[in-house]
Amino acid sequence: MYLYNDKNWPIFQWDSEKLLPLLSYLRNKQGKLIGKMGTLGFELRNEANLEILTSEIIKSTEIEGEFLDREQVRSSIARKLGLEISGLVYSERNVDGIVDLMIDATRYYDKELNKERLFSWHASLFPTGQSGMYKITVGNWRDDSTGPMQVVSGALGKEKVHYQAIPAAKIENEMRIFLDWFNLEQNTDPVLKAAIAHLWFVTIHPFEDGNGRISRALSDMLLARSDEQSYRFYSMSTQIRKERNAYYDILEKTQSSGLNITDWLEWFLNCLLHAIESSEKLLEKIIYKHLFWIKHSKVNINDRQRKILNLLMEDFEGVLNTTKWAKIGKCSQDTALRDIQDLMDKGILTKSLQGGRSTNYELKSSEA
Repeated sequence: MYLYNDKNWPIFQWDSEKLLPLLSYLRNKQGKLIGKMGTLGFELRNEANLEILTSEIIKSTEIEGEFLDREQVRSSIARKLGLEISGLVYSERNVDGIVDLMIDATRYYDKELNKERLFSWHASLFPTGQSGMYKITVGNWRDDSTGPMQVVSGALGKEKVHYQAIPAAKIENEMRIFLDWFNLEQNTDPVLKAAIAHLWFVTIHPFEDGNGRISRALSDMLLARSDEQSYRFYSMSTQIRKERNAYYDILEKTQSSGLNITDWLEWFLNCLLHAIESSEKLLEKIIYKHLFWIKHSKVNINDRQRKILNLLMEDFEGVLNTTKWAKIGKCSQDTALRDIQDLMDKGILTKSLQGGRSTNYELKSSEA
């Protein structure tokens, strides 16, 4: 028995009293974050939006086991939003496709969602008409020509079926009901609606592939409506990626728990709350980095140095030494040492007190 087998499908139910304290607290945090960002300048808001969208796209794709190049994603977003940033790189078709999808969902969050728009999103995800090595139906509902749509795991011959989707013959009518609700229903809190839309869409599973990414885009679209703006200052997919196992577990559990979806809504709200709390820390880094470059706007810093300094102010993994500098900066170790010494002379870097076989470097305490 799956949700769609219930005779009352798709009339969802939930315990409003149980969810209200969490929803109220979440909405308060959400409002404070949006208000804080509203006090910042145009340039900083654009930088925050760029970083959050980049993370959202990368992590939504990682949830499905696919990995995109961060610089390609960032460059594609910047070009499509008309942002002037340095160091733009070439982006591949599949990267541009998911960027197109996400920007359309969040920038035009208040526009009607219809099947033609969903078809264009799907076609953007699969510009070659293939998913990996397999040819799929693109820009249209699945037809189940190769059998029922199933979510499975395990080795060949020992597969475990986690879910079997609604038969293809019913998709057109199911999606008509879903789209009418998505566009017209206004009595549900927009954040709860984002959670319901996510669950409802993946339950229908209308496409051969890409259902997870599109369901998360739909959540982002409704969250943008709840914020009443297209700027994104928190990333739900980044948090879902951190909680990936719990995400799949709650989705599977909800499919067999009847139409009372309180547990799913509670999980979604907590995940979103964690996303907002994580975003507050990220935004502090963005503001710090902005102030850092204002302070050093007249200092002569080359592109390699700028790139690695930005990494140090973000989520740099491990310690910085000449070997890692040379690898990231794509230069010789001699050049790396000259770059580092130059920044030490300018009072930006210093030798780290951490031990090790090689000398490590970090931002000077006055900078950090």
